[in-house]
Amino acid sequence: MLNTKNNFVLATASPRRIDLLKTINITPKIIYATDIDETIIFNENPKVYCARIAKNKALKAQEKYPNDFILAADTVVFASRRLFLKPKDKIEAKKFLNFFSGRKHNILTYVCLVKSNFIKLKKSITKITFKRLSANEIDDYLLSKEWKDKSGGYAIQGYAEKFVKRINGSYSNVVGLPLLETCNLLKSKNLI
Repeated sequence: MLNTKNNFVLATASPRRIDLLKTINITPKIIYATDIDETIIFNENPKVYCARIAKNKALKAQEKYPNDFILAADTVVFASRRLFLKPKDKIEAKKFLNFFSGRKHNILTYVCLVKSNFIKLKKSITKITFKRLSANEIDDYLLSKEWKDKSGGYAIQGYAEKFVKRINGSYSNVVGLPLLETCNLLKSKNLI
């Protein structure tokens, strides 16, 4: 299969999302990092928050590229109604890992495709169970600095993969872009 340039704009700053698309030979026409307000609205449900952010990223990119299809995504980690976004610092990352230790949590991604008046969202949820983590394991992970700029404070595609006892759902979703849902959205508009 040849790697071809596809006719859509990918609204992302995430190298992980770009790499995931490359693994299935999809290269966007343009990659454009949007800058939007990602503040949580008081008492906002994780699913509502994630869908809103993915949609707002796509709509922001549409302002710059009004004649193109825009693909955007947002990934969050949550347990019950508690959101675990990108940790502000090492202390917050440690709190996240302590919370996940020996527990289940969810990885949610909404993928959004927009053009003119067309807006379509697809979601993917993956359930992750961490083994019980020792204080040394958490401290070692924090030293790796992999937790920086990662929802939930960890990257499954790195050192933290050894913490995962069970995964139920899409692995690519946990990395940051569920490829099944993304491909289905792009195919629905003949973009791949």
